[in-house]
Amino acid sequence: MVKARTETDAETRNARKCIVTGTVGPKETMVRFVAGPDGNIVPDIEGKLPGRGFWLSAERDVVNTACAKNHFAKAARRQIGVADGMADLVDRLLARRCMDLIGLARRAGQAVAGFEKVKARQKTGQTAVLLAASDGAADGRAKIRALAPQVPLLDLFGRRELGAAMGRDDAVHVALAPGRLAQRLLEEAGRLAGFRSSRSEQAPKRPE
Repeated sequence: MVKARTETDAETRNARKCIVTGTVGPKETMVRFVAGPDGNIVPDIEGKLPGRGFWLSAERDVVNTACAKNHFAKAARRQIGVADGMADLVDRLLARRCMDLIGLARRAGQAVAGFEKVKARQKTGQTAVLLAASDGAADGRAKIRALAPQVPLLDLFGRRELGAAMGRDDAVHVALAPGRLAQRLLEEAGRLAGFRSSRSEQAPKRPE
């Protein structure tokens, strides 16, 4: 008889262990690395590259420690090259992934930009994620937050970054509708937050 798979089984299969801290957690909260054909370590942001994976908690200090103290070579039991600025590279790759998701949401009609449009969207209750430019005015952020205190607010990107994702020069406020894209953005932003200082506020529940 084949035993039914349980939620605990799924969680166990999804868990990974950080080679620096020993922390075990879901892979969505970690960053995978692999050794490339040239023997140098490569961040595998999407987790799809072939080869044995080395997992790190998604934190700048952890990545820096792994590089400085040869944790990749120790885990692989062989010499592995590590380029300078690895944490900065991971930051850029995660940020690009977030921007791509926002762009996809815009093209799918699931994202709006601008204070009034975001305000109108929030009043309908169809907002899963709010983004406020890190270089935007604090009073505007406070007003948006007051309309939907239960919605996750991300403050990881500048107005030009948000603008580029939304197909305009800049954007200070952006809202995403509930759905898979919003959920994936929260996951990726959660990883990116470990590499950037921000005032991002994560709601306790992610959108279904």
